[in-house]
Amino acid sequence: MRLFNLFPGHLLDHLFQRDRSVGVSPDGGERVPHVGPHEIGSRQATAHLVVPADTGLCAGMALHRTSEIPLERPLVVALDTQTHGVHDTDQLFGIRVAGTRRRPEFLHRLFVAIGLHQVARGFDFRMGGCRAKPKGEKSGGQRGLHVLRLLPLVVGLSVPAFSAELPPPLTDDDFIAFDRKQAALGQLLFYDKILSGNRNIACATCHHPALGTGDRLSLGIGEGGEGLGPERIAGTGDNRIKKRIPRNAPGLWNLGAKQLHVLFHDGRLSIADTFENGFNSPAEEWLPTGFNSLLAAQAVFPVSAQFEMAGNPKENEVAGAIYDRIDNAWPILAKRVRIIPEYGRLFVEAFDHIDTPEAVTIVEIANALAAFQAMEWQSIDSPFDRYLAGKDSALEPTQKRGLALFYGKANCASCHSGKMLSDQQFHALGLPPFGPGRTRRFDPMVRDVGVMGETDRLEDAYRFRTPMLRNVELTAPYGHNGAYPTLEGIIRHHLDPDGMLKAWKPQTAALPQAPWLDAIDFVVWNDARELARQAHFRDIEPLSLSDSEIADLVAFLKSLTGAQSVTSPPFGIPATVPSGLPVDR
Repeated sequence: MRLFNLFPGHLLDHLFQRDRSVGVSPDGGERVPHVGPHEIGSRQATAHLVVPADTGLCAGMALHRTSEIPLERPLVVALDTQTHGVHDTDQLFGIRVAGTRRRPEFLHRLFVAIGLHQVARGFDFRMGGCRAKPKGEKSGGQRGLHVLRLLPLVVGLSVPAFSAELPPPLTDDDFIAFDRKQAALGQLLFYDKILSGNRNIACATCHHPALGTGDRLSLGIGEGGEGLGPERIAGTGDNRIKKRIPRNAPGLWNLGAKQLHVLFHDGRLSIADTFENGFNSPAEEWLPTGFNSLLAAQAVFPVSAQFEMAGNPKENEVAGAIYDRIDNAWPILAKRVRIIPEYGRLFVEAFDHIDTPEAVTIVEIANALAAFQAMEWQSIDSPFDRYLAGKDSALEPTQKRGLALFYGKANCASCHSGKMLSDQQFHALGLPPFGPGRTRRFDPMVRDVGVMGETDRLEDAYRFRTPMLRNVELTAPYGHNGAYPTLEGIIRHHLDPDGMLKAWKPQTAALPQAPWLDAIDFVVWNDARELARQAHFRDIEPLSLSDSEIADLVAFLKSLTGAQSVTSPPFGIPATVPSGLPVDR
């Protein structure tokens, strides 16, 4: 019994270190001046130990133990956040912890003190808010995880613990600040088909907000197609498409994040010192300087791609110029835009260094496009983000179970890590191959080797960039080639890549009919050696999860969907654009 009597004193010695003002009296009463009985929960109780808010818990405080407190006697540790009392109480082993802001730090120390280091590390107690709140300021809430949810772990019940740390919630500070006038101009350019070679496709055609900022197709239909999203057709007659877009159109959520340093499925655009322009890109040294972000640099490549927006050689002056050299097309597009009077005026108003429309270049166009995309599709208000900010009720029970799997047993966070839920690295999943592939210049076959096409290193073969996951519910189909139409499908592939590859059927892919391309669409399945090479380069190991666990993971992924950021973006779809060309809706 004496061992148990010593336990609380030892525990409190660990929790509160180096503070002479805190003590426990022999009768168990409080030793803090000017603090009387406190209302804890719905009951009146006198705290045995009261820690004022101004002492904090982050620096490590000392308890000068003057008595042993029997374990069977309730010990109340009141973490006082306001002069007139504390408001919340948790209980563990008869120790009640009161106080709204201090409980997460206290619980972390508590679990370390009793030897549960894995629990202390595995659960995110969000201990960043250690500063005492000024008097009168509302304690809005980093409640952390309720101690009663941790109790089964302490007493040995089987509850999954996190093997990776939860990230902090996304905030405005995680994003580049863009100019709103430039963003308003970028809105018009994003929906205007003036930027395509044949004036028949806009950025929004393949990245439409009604389609989750994608197109809901496995492989898109670019220049020459007609319609929007799943209804888009591959064109007719001489205008029919010559090739499918080799990769799935990615969503545009949170591309203004400061953390981003690489874009495209194969990472062919990245922030780097390779060239004097500050980027490693397909344009190499011909990429101009002056871009306001990685996202802006990205914007000049779809308009320069033959099968995306530029069109085929001899069809228009843009495509012809690109055939000579990529940067030859950008002055042509810039002139197209700036000679439209409304665009010329808007550029002069939005950019301080632009005095006349004649000064507008592709850089200003790209900077406006980036400002719009970054502001329009910044999503930081998902239930997951609210949960990370301390609102425990933001997630439903099934989503919490999925969260535990994501950061624990399922090991999703080993790649989908950090605030953006992506390590921005490249991994080989062995997805079912189809389509033309993004072949290299001298590739003798239809295939897509991923980031190896950029690095030319064999160890990079078939590896693709880890996608960010905010609003992933809205961005189907999934994979670099859109191989799976559902979240469940792509999860099951991660768990059993060989089994899912064997069961996959061509009709699973969302491909608009184009009979003249049938011979190419699935020809890779006839190449046993290529399929063997792809199976050899595999970065995921099989893992067994039950159907209910998979359902929980799907539920968690749906908790990543934004609220107002999705339903009420800052700009929306414009009624018209300055060129007078039709707007996709």
